[in-house]
Amino acid sequence: MRGLLIAALVLATAPAPAKSLTADQKELRAVYQELVEINTTEKEGSTLKAAQAMAARLKSAGFSDAEVMVLPQTERKGNVVARLKGTGKKRPILLLAHLDVVEAKREDWGTDPFKLVEKDGYFTARGTLDDKAMAAVFVANLMRYKRQGYVPDRDIIVALTTDEETAFNGDDGVAWLIAHHRDLIDAEIVLNEGAGGALEKGKPLYNSVQTGEKIFANVVVEVKNSGGHSSVPEKDNAIYRLSAALTKIQGYAFPVHLNDTTRAFFERSATFETGQTAADMKAIVGATPDPAALARLSDVPRLNAILRTTCVATRLEAGHADNALPQLAKALVNCRILPGETGAEVVKTLTDVVADKGVIVRLDREDVASPVSPANGEVMAAIEKVTAEMWPGIPVLPVMSTGATDARFLRNIGMTAYGTEGMFMDRTENRAHGKDERLLVKSLYDGQTYLDRVTRALAGGAP
Repeated sequence: MRGLLIAALVLATAPAPAKSLTADQKELRAVYQELVEINTTEKEGSTLKAAQAMAARLKSAGFSDAEVMVLPQTERKGNVVARLKGTGKKRPILLLAHLDVVEAKREDWGTDPFKLVEKDGYFTARGTLDDKAMAAVFVANLMRYKRQGYVPDRDIIVALTTDEETAFNGDDGVAWLIAHHRDLIDAEIVLNEGAGGALEKGKPLYNSVQTGEKIFANVVVEVKNSGGHSSVPEKDNAIYRLSAALTKIQGYAFPVHLNDTTRAFFERSATFETGQTAADMKAIVGATPDPAALARLSDVPRLNAILRTTCVATRLEAGHADNALPQLAKALVNCRILPGETGAEVVKTLTDVVADKGVIVRLDREDVASPVSPANGEVMAAIEKVTAEMWPGIPVLPVMSTGATDARFLRNIGMTAYGTEGMFMDRTENRAHGKDERLLVKSLYDGQTYLDRVTRALAGGAP
């Protein structure tokens, strides 16, 4: 019996061989390969070329020019928005993914990072994970809906956008669409990147859903001095004074603030974590969190980042000559701020922590903040239902991203946005943006099924 169970587990997690692919999966793979092999980096690539290629795919499935629009921003940057018309009984659903990827150099990879490689059960190339898998799934699924004559209760909008990786203050991509073509993407519900499933020893552990995200703020900490010749040192040295200020910032922990998402995260994580970690997670979600439990969880960087706002020094600049006293010493402190808090509040806190009038603490740049989407309701119910069907027994885990996605712009104009991919990877992997970016072959096809079922559950209508 045990042997049968092990065999079943191996089969459940093994990559699907190419010869067993369905027609829909073969089409997805073709779309995925084409998209991955178009360079869409900021420096040399073209998201406009990728947008045009995906528009051509959609039109080949029967979409008209009026239903698929390529929207250029520059000669190399562009977006594509497609719409499958529904009955209009409900407001539209928006399926969002981004076309741009971070830089990738052949010398770092050892191979061409813009050639899709399928080997040992993985797809490897730049963008295989972030975010071209989801973009390809949305395109392939929409093509299938069109050919099937699917008429949902909601219009289904697919938007593939540029500059998610670089539009920190809302100049391009989704923010540009909101400013210039909001009518094309206006929706009640948004499904976006931001969270996937986790495997432990090849076994599905949980399926996560992003309902909120931190924002970044860059804070400058600087000390100015009159300087002088280094042969006659002054006690008041800008470098030493800055160093003392940064040491104080290093030693400070912002207060713990749990919201509905992070409280649910710890409650549900306690069901599959073990030992002291599980006990500590249970001990912090009540009305009176246990201080010792909070301290232990705070020692784990990924959990500490969920518990509170964090600030860390990332860049230094000081002095102007080897033999001169520094006239300026400056540090950039990168902060990741919880929903509901602001950059101005963080600056005030750091000013109080430094407690030195000779040290200037100022806000240099702040991202767009956004509210948290509900960790319950129609979307979560659909996700939980599909998760139970595809991976019985695992929990759905609401998460707050410590980084940022384009969902923040849409939440700010009243759309309810969720990050959910249904693509599983080992929980210890963090390969997005890396030179070894990869995705399990099986995860791509599971993600296609998952996003299809969740989309149909939310869009309703005739199958």
